[in-house]
Amino acid sequence: MTLKDQLEKIRQERKQSIHDVGDLKNLDALRVELLGKKGPITQALRSMKDLPAEERPQFGQFANKVRDELKDAIESKRDELKQAVLNRKLQEEKIDVTLPGTPVAQGQPHVIQQIVDQIEDLFMGMGYQVLSGPEVEEDKYNFEMMNLPKDHPARDMQDTFYITKEILMRTQTSPMQARAMEKHDFSQGPLKMISPGVVYRRDTDDPTHSHQFHQVEGIVIDKHITMADLKGTLQLVAHELFGDRFDIRLRPSYFPFTEPSVEADITCFNCDGKGCAVCKHTGWIEVLGSGMVHPNVLRMAGVDPDVYGGFAFGLGPDRFAMLKYGVDDIRNFYLNDVRFLTQFAKKG
Repeated sequence: MTLKDQLEKIRQERKQSIHDVGDLKNLDALRVELLGKKGPITQALRSMKDLPAEERPQFGQFANKVRDELKDAIESKRDELKQAVLNRKLQEEKIDVTLPGTPVAQGQPHVIQQIVDQIEDLFMGMGYQVLSGPEVEEDKYNFEMMNLPKDHPARDMQDTFYITKEILMRTQTSPMQARAMEKHDFSQGPLKMISPGVVYRRDTDDPTHSHQFHQVEGIVIDKHITMADLKGTLQLVAHELFGDRFDIRLRPSYFPFTEPSVEADITCFNCDGKGCAVCKHTGWIEVLGSGMVHPNVLRMAGVDPDVYGGFAFGLGPDRFAMLKYGVDDIRNFYLNDVRFLTQFAKKG
């Protein structure tokens, strides 16, 4: 039997073997047996040296053809077996697509951010701008333009982080009021703005105080603004954040940048105004400071106090959140304890 006849016999027999193999492991073993270094194809090619020179090219072509046919048959069989394995798995591992999926936990805005968003939405609905400013602020805007000149004793009310003599970490968001008044063109209409943001004071952290907290301060400047406008605005804020059953009252107070100045109280959420330990049996809880803008503040911002007036207010979202949800320690908001924060999941 010639070498060519031997190869033809190998081709016929091995094609049948490839067709009959039943799994990938045996197919791979057959591939090594046929096409490996010790396989019959390789051995036949090595024996080519014993053939007459004129027969070698023709035999070489035939041997390569047989090897390629067997290789293609093996690849085709491998694809067939892989598909069979996949079909078997699909048959055995059926999925009921009507079953509910695994729920995926979703994040939510921080409870303080939820309060800020509520406040922003409320005031934007009343035509206010929402402005933000630098947390590293100039003394000029943080104090002087708020009617707190150098060495003013009221500066002691706000223990400040100074970076230089003229640069500090803002103690309030009021600087944006001064900046807004400087830039506003009153011939185009009144100035109505709020400025939410983080402020800093050198304070000892305890259940009701923090060295870093949030404020939302606002101002309205126009002709013929009165204290009644201020009270109506604060009443609307209280109803929006706490509910219609809460009332508001104004008490005389002192702030350097407003005159007259008032503290705003709301009905105690714990006793509905009847008096309890939370409100110290007064029926009221202090929530913010406000008042009519001081003429000096208007004048320093380039606004004529004989023509224009207005009111200003400042509230703390941290304190509002404590009051709204009955949280007794402000530090809980900053510990990033998911068990605590998920209690305030945003509705809708």
